[in-house]
Amino acid sequence: MVQIPSDIQQVMNEADELFSEAQVEQAISEMATKIEADLADKNPIVFSVMNGGLVLTGKLVTKLGFPLEVSYLHATRYRDKTSGADLEWRAYPAQSLKGRTILVVDDIYDEGATLGAIVDHCREEGVAEIHIAVLVNKEHDRKARPDIVPDYTGLVCEDRYVFGFGMDYKGYWRNAPGIYAVKGL
Repeated sequence: MVQIPSDIQQVMNEADELFSEAQVEQAISEMATKIEADLADKNPIVFSVMNGGLVLTGKLVTKLGFPLEVSYLHATRYRDKTSGADLEWRAYPAQSLKGRTILVVDDIYDEGATLGAIVDHCREEGVAEIHIAVLVNKEHDRKARPDIVPDYTGLVCEDRYVFGFGMDYKGYWRNAPGIYAVKGL
């Protein structure tokens, strides 16, 4: 049997809870209300950015009471590490994007390089409109793409390494029910 790395449980034991499960759920409900007001008549494709956007997308789309398509794409810089590297596309959108309204759903807007590359790709594919929903916007002045601004943000957090509700620590704790900050990072 493969053992869980020794630091994984310790990270959770020492983490600071930034947002409780109830606070996160409330933020998602508020996002859904705004998205429904803006996109209900636009026949959008909702793209979950894997793997971080999985939890948020699942929670969010069940609160949207209008027809939509759900799909995914996978572009990553972290690869289960705590710092980003070059962007790697693992799965491009499968549908034709030409003339469509799309909603890209991701866990966090940190530096914005991944979201920027996704937006660029979608524009190159001829989308009519692109909207971005993120659970967390991290406050700092290191935004790589200041031209990329999420349309829907659930929560704003301080500049710390966060995990839970889709965000991971070295590939673990995406399943944590709240949003936590790693002690010392």
